[in-house]
Amino acid sequence: MGCGKKFETGNCVCDILREIADAQEDIVENCCDTSCEQSISDLLGETDPGNGLDTVPVLLYCKDGCEPFRGYGADPDDIRNIVGSFYFRVKDVDDDCCAVLELLRDPSDGDPKPDNPVEQHTGELRATGICMTVDLNCFCHVTCLPAISAF
Repeated sequence: MGCGKKFETGNCVCDILREIADAQEDIVENCCDTSCEQSISDLLGETDPGNGLDTVPVLLYCKDGCEPFRGYGADPDDIRNIVGSFYFRVKDVDDDCCAVLELLRDPSDGDPKPDNPVEQHTGELRATGICMTVDLNCFCHVTCLPAISAF
């Protein structure tokens, strides 16, 4: 799927994340086993209707050095507790490729340990309510994980 099906911004990270945001918002009623396209199809119930999935978790990689992006935000229950994660749920993407992303965390994990998401336990990712706005032009790569129920 290179870039998003419906959008032509010239920024494939932006196009894919906008498509994910639209799919997650419109939950209604393939060539790869694992891909962003497959995760979107699973989310929409095209492969298993009524599956209860509501989120396509994504990993983003920064353009400079193409390192995994780790976002941080304050825990809404204790603003002195800073939460970090490599995993995000796309909430919205605007026409300028600015996205609102929600941090996803495994509640059984304490503080995120390594600086590499592959080494971090993904387990049962859950929505945190912690959102941030990012410029998608700063990213060179997006990896979609299989669709999950994060709520």
